[in-house]
Amino acid sequence: MNVLHDELAEFSHAIIKGAPSSVQFESSSPYSVAIGLDVYRNNYRGNLQDALAGAYPVIEQLVGADFFRMLARDFISQQGSCSANLFDYGAELGDFLESYSPANSLAYLPDVARLEWACHRAYFATDAESLDLVSLSQVAPSDHANLLLHVQPACLIVASAFPIVAIWQAHQAGGGFEIDWAGGGEIALVSRRDDVVTVRELNEDEAYWLEAVRLGQSLGLATAATLDRFPLFDLQDTLLLFVSLGILTDFTLGELT
Repeated sequence: MNVLHDELAEFSHAIIKGAPSSVQFESSSPYSVAIGLDVYRNNYRGNLQDALAGAYPVIEQLVGADFFRMLARDFISQQGSCSANLFDYGAELGDFLESYSPANSLAYLPDVARLEWACHRAYFATDAESLDLVSLSQVAPSDHANLLLHVQPACLIVASAFPIVAIWQAHQAGGGFEIDWAGGGEIALVSRRDDVVTVRELNEDEAYWLEAVRLGQSLGLATAATLDRFPLFDLQDTLLLFVSLGILTDFTLGELT
């Protein structure tokens, strides 16, 4: 069993890293083992490059097709696929770009990549129904503070020191959004309604409250913590916003606090 494991590991290393293989293959093919490995290697890299291009269309627009191919090649050489599902590949690209010297002049690129991966995840997230407001209205006011609000699985928050929402929107079909590079950073809310992924900017207090709720804090605790940090936080407006966007999906009652 160990011999088989070692041979498979060496074969995998030869495909992913391009290293020569000493494994002896039996084949009726007229082609050499080296040519066969090249075929596997090219198919492997081509599939992963296609997966990256599908997950990061804005990054490809920003850097151009030729640069993106080089970027994909370098990323693939360091980061192999750990899943049989190609849609799972590429999560680490944002971190990879942090130290990718050919893209040093594009300091916003890692966060744009993180936003694109959040959009990619949102598209494949589990479906969820919108919050039942009739059921919510039947909760006694004395229990409001103990409500545990549930957030749709597609909902993700990405914060950046750069205007990543404007960058993303400007590179969508029919874009045309102006990018205010001097305006500071933005917090992106990624969500999905039906099969459409949307990205919109959140205020700091909205993002802080939503993240607290998403992590399981009760309505009372999340709101108190948010007000402590952002005294002008408006709970009613925030609830109306997230209900209208379909961000909140359900609720349960937690223990008394």
